[in-house]
Amino acid sequence: MNIRKYFAEMLGTMVLVLMGCGSAVIAGDYVGFLGISFAFGLSVVAMAYTIGGVSGCHINPAITFGMWVARKISGKDAGMYMLFQVLGAIIGSALLWLISGKCGDGNTGANLVNVGNGYSVLQGVIAEVVFTFIFVFVVFGATSKLGHTKFAGLAIGLALVLVHIVCIPITGTSVNPARSIGPAIFAGGEALNQLWIFIIAPLVGGGMAALKWNFFEK
Repeated sequence: MNIRKYFAEMLGTMVLVLMGCGSAVIAGDYVGFLGISFAFGLSVVAMAYTIGGVSGCHINPAITFGMWVARKISGKDAGMYMLFQVLGAIIGSALLWLISGKCGDGNTGANLVNVGNGYSVLQGVIAEVVFTFIFVFVVFGATSKLGHTKFAGLAIGLALVLVHIVCIPITGTSVNPARSIGPAIFAGGEALNQLWIFIIAPLVGGGMAALKWNFFEK
């Protein structure tokens, strides 16, 4: 068992949640949707070039699940990756909860379908499936033998930026079950009630991306 890659996934996911969700909670009023989108994307770029050589830098159960569906990772490693990703997200959320000074309201950037802006739960589910599919599909293409692997981290990070720009008004953008689980634990309430959306939909989208990429790679 190579415990280093599991801890790398934990650390990478912690950074993603702390920086991405932190940009929304602490700096959202200053940077807006675009700044938050880039914070998530740049976090992935930074981690890809930091821990990519150790674990592949999934830092997202939807990516790991997709890799398992595509038979690019063992079931044991997939399970351990996802466990440590969730642990990293919880640690990142806990740090944000303490650093932000908003401990009383549990504001840690949890995902919610924006029903107040006219979106339904069904629309939220569809959005998360579709945008996760697009994101994970880019991951497969950028890291494959058909892609330009030296620029894979950049392509993946920019894809996450694009997904956030469109999806933030709908769900706050998850496309990553771990990223949603950590903040929801501290937010409680409706964030926990809707958490199933941000676990199931991204996993479905990631699995679909794996199946579609297998068609191109064969």
